[in-house]
Amino acid sequence: MFTKEDIAQIEQRGTTVQTVEQQVERFKQGFPWMKIVGPATPEKGIQVLDEAAVEAAVKYYEGAKINGKCKFVPASGAASRMFKDLFSGLDALKAGKEVADDAPAAKFVDKIGEFAFYTPELFGEQTCKCPEYRQSVLAKTLTDEGLGYGAKPKGVLKFHKYTDGEIRTAFAEHLVEAQDYMRNEDGTANLVVTISPEHQHLFEEAYAEVKEAYEAKYGVKYNISFTFQDKATDTVAVDVENKPFRTETDSLLFRPAGHGALIYNLNKIEDEVVSIKNIDNVANERLLPETATWKKVLLGKALELRDTLHGYLRELDIVTGATLAQGFASPVIPAHTGLGDEDVYQRPEVQALCDDIEAYLADVLCVTLPKAETCKARVEAIRAKLDRPVRVAGMVKNQGEPGGGPFVIAEKDGSTSLQVLESVQINMSDEHARNALASATHFNPVDIVCCLHDYKGQSFDLLKYVDEDAGFISSKSYQGRELKALELPGLWNGAMSNWNTLFVEVPLATFNPVKVVLDLLRPAHQN
Repeated sequence: MFTKEDIAQIEQRGTTVQTVEQQVERFKQGFPWMKIVGPATPEKGIQVLDEAAVEAAVKYYEGAKINGKCKFVPASGAASRMFKDLFSGLDALKAGKEVADDAPAAKFVDKIGEFAFYTPELFGEQTCKCPEYRQSVLAKTLTDEGLGYGAKPKGVLKFHKYTDGEIRTAFAEHLVEAQDYMRNEDGTANLVVTISPEHQHLFEEAYAEVKEAYEAKYGVKYNISFTFQDKATDTVAVDVENKPFRTETDSLLFRPAGHGALIYNLNKIEDEVVSIKNIDNVANERLLPETATWKKVLLGKALELRDTLHGYLRELDIVTGATLAQGFASPVIPAHTGLGDEDVYQRPEVQALCDDIEAYLADVLCVTLPKAETCKARVEAIRAKLDRPVRVAGMVKNQGEPGGGPFVIAEKDGSTSLQVLESVQINMSDEHARNALASATHFNPVDIVCCLHDYKGQSFDLLKYVDEDAGFISSKSYQGRELKALELPGLWNGAMSNWNTLFVEVPLATFNPVKVVLDLLRPAHQN
């Protein structure tokens, strides 16, 4: 399948021929559909907290022992999709065509003075609806004639302007958030921001502009790490016949494998507790008290779940007499008892604990286990379910926003679990799946808290908990030629499939993404 030149290209990227062959085979075989039991709802699968429960979760977080905290912010890629409508308007004007007054590009120009990046020196103080003015404003926003925002990442764009004249980027707002709810006991705030290498200097400049001022204002010391999506995680593209796609130079075409590749970046974090939030999901600081409260709620629920699961694991160790330095081990049975291996697992106290754990898993995490053939197999299956990374994901009521949704699904091993599914993972030709999607009440705003250490204090190897069957194939193009692209299991989808998951309803006010530039006119981004 591959020439000597191909093999050299593959190895130069840090991957292997075998891996690329597996990717090509995946295009041919496709991905299996997720088997949906039903949507996760407040009736089953999503916790809706009253005021007392909110206060209890915040209190639990504030009193918990944590071996380091970190905020993880996916921020790679340019903001080109954010300005897609503006590019269309600019192209039309350059071609001598008119842009309708109700078109996004026209609305943007009309409201230019309300954006944080507006200055009269650049854009002028007079506004009009004439094509020449509209073209000028769009060009000065998108191109090197002015701000060049069309080629810059969202994180360094000016999102908010305050009454005292301060102007903040999206990245700056994440710094302000981190010092509030992710501050460590020693006064530090750790952030890991995933960016593209070509944008590193822009983020470093944006950080340098605010670092000293924010550390003085908030009494915090920031530890910032900029990381890149590893080129070795890129996937090969294929043509419509599932053959490796060739560029005009006859070389293989590799593409970024989506946000699922960031599980490798997340896996390198040594802190125990990690908060994940997309770069564009920030708001004016006046909304920070509510945002921080609900983030602390998610943190508290995650730590409570961590402590419960770890407690059960320790109890299993005690009642089985197990020594588990690595993986599973047979119980250490005193020779004088005369008990056999299975006899220990059959003891009433062991089975009673298993009953309690299975009831908890079913009631709280929607995890049901298939009936085990032996008592020992039952204990080991329970232990395998308990001893996993933890994630608590905030869910907002469905308001028609794009994004994945929470579902209860049937796993390959016969168990059930809570998962976040994208629409492309749902078989729309299956009536039950369609009905489950139609009756879903919430969607995923990517507001996630993770606990990444096991009950012995060691970091999980997160790569062991990825469901490789949970990726998807998308249609793309290269220089006008159609191709297929392979996306790895998404970071909060298949990459976290085998985690212990809890969904909690959070207010819509905590979700303020900027998917298109006109979103910056929403109240959450204005004074």
